[in-house]
Amino acid sequence: MKIKTMIKKVINFAGYGICENYHHCYDQEGLLTVHNHDFMQEPRFAESYRRAEIAGEEQPSIHWRTHVAIWTAQQALRVEGDFVECGVCKGFLSTAIMHYLDWNKLGRRCFLFDTFRGIEESLLSDEEKKMGRMAFSGRRYGECFETTKKNFSGYKDVQLVRGPVPDTLATVEISRVAYLHLDMNCAAPEIATMRHFWPKISPGGFVLLDDYAFRGFEPQKRAFDSLASELGFSILSMPTGQGLIVHP
Repeated sequence: MKIKTMIKKVINFAGYGICENYHHCYDQEGLLTVHNHDFMQEPRFAESYRRAEIAGEEQPSIHWRTHVAIWTAQQALRVEGDFVECGVCKGFLSTAIMHYLDWNKLGRRCFLFDTFRGIEESLLSDEEKKMGRMAFSGRRYGECFETTKKNFSGYKDVQLVRGPVPDTLATVEISRVAYLHLDMNCAAPEIATMRHFWPKISPGGFVLLDDYAFRGFEPQKRAFDSLASELGFSILSMPTGQGLIVHP
């Protein structure tokens, strides 16, 4: 056995890994790959990401996750309906999407649902509470409604809907959805939202699940796998941690 191979095996056995040619690697949020990621240098993407960073402030680097969201939103323009995001915070991903798509020229509506102050503890299961979801929320999210409102003030037909989901879903009239993004970090409101909007999603419309494949968010994955079986859709699990659904 070559020394290099033996060292790799020892390191793997210890629970670690080696990425050859690391200076060529993409390494963010648990996704480590040597595969091509030159979309990061594409001028339109880079500009949109920089604009999102202004909105998101201390958001960790999530270039590939943003790339997936932008691509999904771009494909959603092919079908009828509004854009909806549940779990917005300061609006990092929606800002990147709107900047990239030149939102004000599209004539679409976007609804952004959130408490704009973090997770409502009453929406968490006992399992999620034990997993430290409230502590996670406290570290990452705080009061941000006015900041988010200011961030989206330059975009047309964008409505911020404040309050816990699913309570707020029926407060606005949305008949057709082209793009739905769910990022509420807990299962119950996401499943309730999916049940509410599933009949409204246009054929060929998209649902993007932000936390579906992330380690530590297993309750959401189990809940969506069960719902997928019930409603008859499938979920593409992605190494970015996201899940993607196309409405048949």
